[in-house]
Amino acid sequence: MQQSSNRPDSAPLAGLTVVEVSAFVAAPLGGMTLAQLGAEVIRIDPIGGNIDINRWPVTADGTSIYWASLNKGKKSVTLDLRSDEGREQATQLMVDAGIVLTNLPARGWMGYEQLVQRREDLIMMRLTGNYDGSSAVDYSVNCASGFPLVTGDSDRPVNHVLPAWDVAAGLYLATGLLAAERVRRLSGYGQEVTIALSDVMLATVGNLGYLADVRVNGTSRQADGNSLYGGFGREFRTSDDRDVMVVALTTGQWKALTKATGLGDKLAMIEPMLDVDLSTDSGRYAARYAIAAVLEPWFAARTLAEVGSLLDAASALWGPYRTFEQLLDEDRRCSTDNPLFAEIEQPGIGTLLTPAVPLSFGRSAVPSAQAAPVLGADTVRVLSRSGFDRAE
Repeated sequence: MQQSSNRPDSAPLAGLTVVEVSAFVAAPLGGMTLAQLGAEVIRIDPIGGNIDINRWPVTADGTSIYWASLNKGKKSVTLDLRSDEGREQATQLMVDAGIVLTNLPARGWMGYEQLVQRREDLIMMRLTGNYDGSSAVDYSVNCASGFPLVTGDSDRPVNHVLPAWDVAAGLYLATGLLAAERVRRLSGYGQEVTIALSDVMLATVGNLGYLADVRVNGTSRQADGNSLYGGFGREFRTSDDRDVMVVALTTGQWKALTKATGLGDKLAMIEPMLDVDLSTDSGRYAARYAIAAVLEPWFAARTLAEVGSLLDAASALWGPYRTFEQLLDEDRRCSTDNPLFAEIEQPGIGTLLTPAVPLSFGRSAVPSAQAAPVLGADTVRVLSRSGFDRAE
């Protein structure tokens, strides 16, 4: 078994260097994940920044909070990528690192076939839109996934605002890159690894069983509002106009909910009326509307605080709906009490509650939360390391 030269308590990816040429969400998230695990990630941008440099949300003076949030812990190099000199500098950085992460068109000087001539064991991890190389983004992929037509409670599509496919793709990029790096350590061979954003969506839909459901049962999941599919769970409004999500996935959770509300006898009456077994997921799902009708007045008669106290006392599974502002103000998990977070001074923006990587290792020192670099701040230092002098 190959032994690592790093100490057991060093960062998991200490000693790994990756050059990232990217924009938007997926690839920057993949690179940031590697940086948060201790890799040196060098992001190369054109002079003035790439197409995502001013993306919302932004500060009052236009500084992108988005860009800073997705590039934490990286080094930033800016080069004139339209010039031969700038391209040569970028190429040398990629060759020296031996690993390239990108979601931009990798052709010409930046193509894998060109770079591998300079370093035979080079690894390129590349994200495309579709498997044939054509373009796609999260929204154009999501609309075809089936999910917008089962979100909400009508026959009209509802786009969720979470870029779920970008996030999943970013984590796949990090995983694929590390897999290729392991192959290289064991065999000495580099390679190009590609992943399509639409394939991330298709794999997920397949892995969750929705494609098989159509093939096997000839059915397709329908829009059902905020009801939990295949079990009992939905939102309820409290007397102080707050909303909570209540979930009963197991028999124990169902018993906890009936105990908290004191409505066990009334809920039990649903079984003979609808000929269902409320001790099962399928029974609770079939009776979801009747169950909700019994529970709604109980929630409507109590404040959020009262509901939370009673549900917690019974160990019921629930959570309050929150705006982003309420999340920051109310949720004890979203604070420096949680080791995930630290207060970090982000240049050009201010002091931010900043997350590190959400992984905890028993023997590895995962870096704490870090700021993003100022665009281009590391250009001279990184280039000089690759043999370019300050004048160049």
